[in-house]
Amino acid sequence: MVHFTPWASLAGGLALGLAAALLWLCNGRVAGVSGIAAGLLWPEEGDESWRACFVGGLVLGGVALAFRWHGATIDALPRSAGALVVGGLCVGVGSRLANGCTSGHGLCGLARLSPRSFAAVLSFMATGAVTVWAIRSLAGGAL
Repeated sequence: MVHFTPWASLAGGLALGLAAALLWLCNGRVAGVSGIAAGLLWPEEGDESWRACFVGGLVLGGVALAFRWHGATIDALPRSAGALVVGGLCVGVGSRLANGCTSGHGLCGLARLSPRSFAAVLSFMATGAVTVWAIRSLAGGAL
């Protein structure tokens, strides 16, 4: 059970929930990472600084974690860089099609009891489960 990390997972979930709640309380914004990042590409006036701080915090948090815990770096993942890029692009396209991402729908939308977010979360969780099954069963886990 190498990947069983209940305390780290609990801490990460609490940090995500706290960040989402603070962004909502302080800025009145939903913590949808894909929308926040997209807003940096096509910013509205006066909207850039909080978006840059949020995305910068995500990047710096990852860098700090990599220095603190070497196993958290991307080279520790059991997939190729190509598979990670393709997976990331699929998530990005899916986020735009769903008008929201896993963080926006899963963290904020479900907390607001949004039926649309509930449908989106069911959809991407089911798709993720089928994808993992397909890669492990049909592709032999080789991707």
